[in-house]
Amino acid sequence: MRKASIPEISSADFARRFSLRASNLMWLLGAGASASSGIPTASDMIWDFKQRLFVTERKASVLSVADLSDPNVRSKLQNFVTTLPNAPVGNSPDEYACLFEKAFPSESDRRAYIDAKVKGGKASYGHIALAALMKAGFSRLIWTTNFDPLVADACAKVYDGTGYLTSCSLGEPDLAAEAILEGRWPIEVKIHGDFRSRRLKNTSDELRLQDERLRQIMVDCCRRFGMIVAGYSGRDSSVMDALEAALQGPNPYPAGLFWLHRGEGEPYDRVVDLLEKSAVAGVDTALFRTENFDETLRDLVRVEPGVNTAILDQFSQERRQKSPVPRRDVRGGWPILRLNAIPVVQLPSVCRVVVCDVGGYADARAAVEAVGVNALVARTRAGVLAFGADADMRAAFDCYNITRFDLHTIDTKKLRYESGERGLLQAALAAAIGRQRGLAVIHKGSSDILRPERPMDGCWADLRRLVGNLSGKVPGTPDLQWFEGVEVGMQWANDHLWLTMEPRTVFEGATVANKLISADFGRERTVRRYNRNLNDLISYWARTLCGDGGVLRALGISDGVDAAFQLGGETAYSRRSQ
Repeated sequence: MRKASIPEISSADFARRFSLRASNLMWLLGAGASASSGIPTASDMIWDFKQRLFVTERKASVLSVADLSDPNVRSKLQNFVTTLPNAPVGNSPDEYACLFEKAFPSESDRRAYIDAKVKGGKASYGHIALAALMKAGFSRLIWTTNFDPLVADACAKVYDGTGYLTSCSLGEPDLAAEAILEGRWPIEVKIHGDFRSRRLKNTSDELRLQDERLRQIMVDCCRRFGMIVAGYSGRDSSVMDALEAALQGPNPYPAGLFWLHRGEGEPYDRVVDLLEKSAVAGVDTALFRTENFDETLRDLVRVEPGVNTAILDQFSQERRQKSPVPRRDVRGGWPILRLNAIPVVQLPSVCRVVVCDVGGYADARAAVEAVGVNALVARTRAGVLAFGADADMRAAFDCYNITRFDLHTIDTKKLRYESGERGLLQAALAAAIGRQRGLAVIHKGSSDILRPERPMDGCWADLRRLVGNLSGKVPGTPDLQWFEGVEVGMQWANDHLWLTMEPRTVFEGATVANKLISADFGRERTVRRYNRNLNDLISYWARTLCGDGGVLRALGISDGVDAAFQLGGETAYSRRSQ
């Protein structure tokens, strides 16, 4: 694939341009915009189709190809697909439509498949932010290839009602034309149909026969507005034909054409062709590499003073309140135990994956330390998973023959047990808390220990009131130092990820010879911590680790992939069983 010759812009540059042109820019949303809402992307479904075809045609156990993140499993599935009649080329634009039709020849089965995939999805921060922009008049027209109702759900939440959004599906081109002509903003147009519609457009033949009237309306709008494309790969010929057709008329994309692209690789050739032709036609054209839809929208609402962010703050607060303050239950009484766990309400959906010849985790960690860069790594069968600047990752692993440098989707299923993904997230969350809360991070086995970097600072006065001194030398030893701290880890419970915490005494300079002395000293310091005292200490660490509930970033970098988290503001409780 050739390298794109179109200009690339930074997130800051894109935000500045958007602030001046927002009302004259329409959006085209693809499946990637709904990825963080629990809706699978086209790429996710492609591998699901391959897995289903392999299992049924080869009469194999699904367990033999269960881990779709495993390169060996993907290689096995791809080799099988090449043996199918009229097999699509891997990673080609028509791969999705072709495999969908092979896996489910019946339209009703395809409709049932899509229905199952989109049910349960919930509007993400990005959808809520987009709806807030729509209400403020900064975004008026949304085109989408998605079947999900997330834009409508977000508008219902922001507008406090369902009657404000004009939503048009594939079978309603006249309604779309009339609404746009009359300016009944905001408007959403589903160019592949609503997911409940009987006229789903999911196969190659169906896509080619997409409603010409609706396509012409899109072409006309591309000569009236600029466009932002987000979460869309450019797989569908009918959509790409419409975007290219707009360039044939006068004054195409007057406010610009901006393509948001995830990953380090280049977009499809068809996308590159479109953007190059657009630039030649004199359109302000740019490729913007983005981490995800939510982060992009977070940047945009920051620069628009007219956006009411109260609903966004409320949305974030609701996400943080997965473990609410307990109330009396008339059947079960008060909760009987306060637990030392805080809900993780936001976590990264992607990390970097580097496929190379480095050995295990220790070798990967040594490679990072050898070049002196700040990066967090884990070693899995998929490759080296990491958070860090791209230049730093290449500096660490270039000498190990990098064959793939891409984004890796973090599979929630793998967070249920002690996987490489969960270990990486735990290290990243500990690093984020340490960086933004003034805590030193000490990695120890399967947990991380945090302690005040400067115990004498005034910010630790409340902790001193609870436990006394925060550091010192252990009596009877020449150089054994102790600190007040907290041990943190990650656990999966109640279908959710939690940050666990345990206040403890931290020792630096411990040896086998002074092990018993340190154990006795630590026991003496904590023996009286129970009931109210321990409850107050748990409350203190919960407040300190969560802070104001804002986003915690592990590295604070602008290039590469960083890890962003949010923690709930209250610990979990158990209740009397019924």
